[in-house]
Amino acid sequence: MKEEILKAWEDRSLLKEVSVQEAIKNTLAKLDRGEERIAYYQEDKDTWGVNEAAKKAVLMYFQIQEMKTIEVGAFEFHDKIPLKSGFQEKGIRVVPQALARYGAYISAGVVLMPSYVNIGAYIDSGTMIDTWATVGSCAQIGKNVHISGGVGIGGVLEPPQAAPVIIEDGAFIGSRCILVEGVRVGKEAVLGANVTITQSTKIIDATQEQPITYQGIVPPRAVVIPGSYTKTFAGGDFQVPCALIIGKRKASTDLKTSLNEVLRENEVAV
Repeated sequence: MKEEILKAWEDRSLLKEVSVQEAIKNTLAKLDRGEERIAYYQEDKDTWGVNEAAKKAVLMYFQIQEMKTIEVGAFEFHDKIPLKSGFQEKGIRVVPQALARYGAYISAGVVLMPSYVNIGAYIDSGTMIDTWATVGSCAQIGKNVHISGGVGIGGVLEPPQAAPVIIEDGAFIGSRCILVEGVRVGKEAVLGANVTITQSTKIIDATQEQPITYQGIVPPRAVVIPGSYTKTFAGGDFQVPCALIIGKRKASTDLKTSLNEVLRENEVAV
């Protein structure tokens, strides 16, 4: 399947061939079942790799699909991608108005409040996607993560080699946070409300005598709040948004207790 997909990516005329269409559709079915995923953890390098062939299959799936009317009770949609289904059999709790697109994997034990999950996303077991949160295309969400209300997890489909947003196991993402451009949030990290992180956002560890600056990655168990720093422009000095690390979540076996303690100690709003 991989060879068929990569050939078709270079020569789109091949999309007319049945074998190529089957390879694309089979890849999407595997993504939907969690047998394939867009990104994978490389333990020896402590990095995430990108499954470019799967990403290219998603992009070409749009090209081979036709627009169709989708009716769900009184609701009508018109799109190329069907809605995900079979939630009861999969052991997923889905509150009315939650929507997930086919090609997204959602594990048993996940709770979807009224929210949106896009194609290619991966959501692992025990995770809560709270009200009006969005999980963008290809975003990877780990086990026992809490995505609070109104959070925006950006999608990354193009270019195919670009890493998606990664939220690792046990992280807590506070309300109205925005995470885009392939940002990685480490295990058990806590983001307070309204933290916005892109690849160019400075993530400053303010707990050190000499502040350490990260970009594109929130360290494991870090407690993060919105902040700002002064930057000089031609027109004067202005405050530029950043993310401030103000503490660490304790490496406790009781993560819920640990979370409550760190929120109280650091007066973090979520």
